[in-house]
Amino acid sequence: MSRSLPPAVTVIGAGPAGLAAAECLAEAGCVVTIIERMRTPARKLLIAGRGGLNLTHSEPLPAFLANYGISQPWLAAAIAAFSPDDLRAWAEGLGQALFVGSSGRVFPRAMKASGLLRAWLARLAGLGVALRTGCAWEGWSEDGRLLLSGGLVPASDAILLALGGASWPWLGSDGGWAPLLAARGVALAPFRPANCGMKVAWSAQFSERFAGRPLKNVALSYGADVSRGDLILTKGGLEGGALYPLAASLRDAIERDGSAMLRVDLRPDQSCAALSAKLSRMRGRESLSNRMRKAVALPPESIHVVREALLMRAQSALPPEPAALAALIKGLELRLDGTAGLERAISTAGGIRRCAVDDRFMLHALPGVFVAGEMLDWEAPTGGYLLQASIATGRAAGSGVLAWLRDA
Repeated sequence: MSRSLPPAVTVIGAGPAGLAAAECLAEAGCVVTIIERMRTPARKLLIAGRGGLNLTHSEPLPAFLANYGISQPWLAAAIAAFSPDDLRAWAEGLGQALFVGSSGRVFPRAMKASGLLRAWLARLAGLGVALRTGCAWEGWSEDGRLLLSGGLVPASDAILLALGGASWPWLGSDGGWAPLLAARGVALAPFRPANCGMKVAWSAQFSERFAGRPLKNVALSYGADVSRGDLILTKGGLEGGALYPLAASLRDAIERDGSAMLRVDLRPDQSCAALSAKLSRMRGRESLSNRMRKAVALPPESIHVVREALLMRAQSALPPEPAALAALIKGLELRLDGTAGLERAISTAGGIRRCAVDDRFMLHALPGVFVAGEMLDWEAPTGGYLLQASIATGRAAGSGVLAWLRDA
């Protein structure tokens, strides 16, 4: 269909997926307006990036894609079209110097999201993208136009929704869009927490004393899955980077069985035999807690986690034999009784099902309406996989809009 004017596209949501889609569309000559309910754009990105913005990962693409599990077939084309290497080149094109950490994760040298976001917004403004903040999307009017808290949006040739998942609602992602799409016949999967903390029935004394303390450099295992890193003790359980790669499997097991047993190695760099030998060299009059503190350098929080695990098994005493004590340190079992709330989860599983969209990320039930980012039913661990997929699906949905407009 011939056009005398460039097509107008409205993007709802100014997170990474929405901004990426807007950039793709504006570069192709579309007139783009972004609508954002919060007063400032990309608030979740800014908060998540305060301690170091993990953009993506440096591992080869096949290994990278494996982290998306059953969603890999759905996301692979979008991520291949805007790969981790492409994302790195894009960020550097915004003037962001990057580095690869020892874990393979990729970060801006500034270790913050603010500089990248400012440069990104400046690029979008230079492309003519209009940004309207403080306007919440409330569905459609009777004549099919977008309905906002501040009125109606002028008719668009296409609409792209990038409204995020349902975690961190105070930053704008509360899943409030789900009933609006469900009423229009869009198939949705229930929201579930991803990359979330887990509940542990600590004693009141332990919880009061050690909440907020880290367990440094531990190894966790559940089934065949193993993860290393740091844990944070919370008032009601555990959270932290070492836990999140196992969170999906643990969550599924808890939903199925009511609980799951997490295995913790408090000294993964030392063998059980080496720990046993060190414990054997301690004087007999030393308490077992002192032996663990002096012989194998366990901090107080780790020693008390060992004691808590025994209490959960109705055992009050530490085993006096060095070999048994070493085995406990290397293979502590903690019963997980639930997941932390969805509002505290780093990301969300659930949302728009694969069957609800076509290969262009357009909704079957709503021709001309495209979706991207965490609205879609996929999940991945932290480590750069979340942001990569959000930006890649945003650009893929933007490309889908362009293809649909060409065919219209």
